[in-house]
Amino acid sequence: MSFEVQLTDRETELVQIARTFAREEVLPRAADWEKNRVYPNDVQQMAAARGLAGLLTDQALGGQGMSLTGACRVFEELASACMAFTFSLVVHNNFIQSIAANGSEAQKAKYLPDMLTNKQIGTFLLTEPGHGSDAASVSCRAIPDGDGWRIEGEKAWISSASHASILSLYAQVDPSAGWRGLTCFTLEADREGVERVGPYDKMGGHALGTGGFRFHGTRVQQEDVLIPTGDAFKGAMAGIDAARFFVAAMSLGMMRMGLERAIEYTKGREAFGQSISDFQGIQWMLADVATDIEASHLLTYRAAALADAGQNATPAAAHAKKFVTRAALQRLADCQQVMGANGFRLEEPAARHLTTAKMSQWMDGATEILNVVLSRHLLKG
Repeated sequence: MSFEVQLTDRETELVQIARTFAREEVLPRAADWEKNRVYPNDVQQMAAARGLAGLLTDQALGGQGMSLTGACRVFEELASACMAFTFSLVVHNNFIQSIAANGSEAQKAKYLPDMLTNKQIGTFLLTEPGHGSDAASVSCRAIPDGDGWRIEGEKAWISSASHASILSLYAQVDPSAGWRGLTCFTLEADREGVERVGPYDKMGGHALGTGGFRFHGTRVQQEDVLIPTGDAFKGAMAGIDAARFFVAAMSLGMMRMGLERAIEYTKGREAFGQSISDFQGIQWMLADVATDIEASHLLTYRAAALADAGQNATPAAAHAKKFVTRAALQRLADCQQVMGANGFRLEEPAARHLTTAKMSQWMDGATEILNVVLSRHLLKG
């Protein structure tokens, strides 16, 4: 890259650990995960053993204390091998940080040790079957019941739903208050009244373990409250900028791997008596991929740098996610195209990445929602 992000020595070390882990442990297994629809719980634990859980969490609590920029670089490297695996790890990291930032001392002691080793996998339950982009329209209810509440409702499109054991659940305590009536609870997936749904039968990205949960009178108490009524929705949205440039970074990683493999393939493949990399048509397609990678890198890490500096990163994060996820879908298809039919095999990263590149266009804010964010920013002046 012509523009290098600024990292500490420890962050640089963790990025290299992530790169090596992606190449040696994730990439050789990724095609099998997709073919056999496997959630790689064992490899998630391997990632934690290498320090890749708790990336954003203070070292005093057992985390790595990385900047958002540093975490972006880690996720970019991991996603170059498998975006679905990486997104599950991102969600888990974000949940660890939410407990570190919002949890009581009892919650930190109860959950963080096992989550930092990925012995327990955490996930975030906001989306519902009838509510995707309209995140404030939560219908899952927390109904007052004695000294606590009972949960009734359903959550959908949940990352790691097939294996998650700790849940960050957003439920409506006061429907008349709209988004202000939401409360965030932390509870175990094996609690009575919790039903696991799925995993879903999808086009791809099976290492994400996407599914849902239904709640049938599940009991929660005050000690389970992670973010109280009135603050929960704001808490859910507080990390949305980071979530968006994390998705951009992962999409960037997929493009980088696609280009790397396309170059390797075209140099080694001959047609009409010469390497196909000598054909100008192939060269120009690869050059277009490289240009979008450069642009994606600049947009992504500018947004992360703004967030790390405490500045308003909302428009930059929206621009990054919108551009990079669109570019990834097109440019990964181009990488497949120069490889001919062989680019369609699941063993090739671009073939697997193409489906998760499409997924990335609605993760943490669909492209159309980002246009709403950006147009509001423009018209506000």
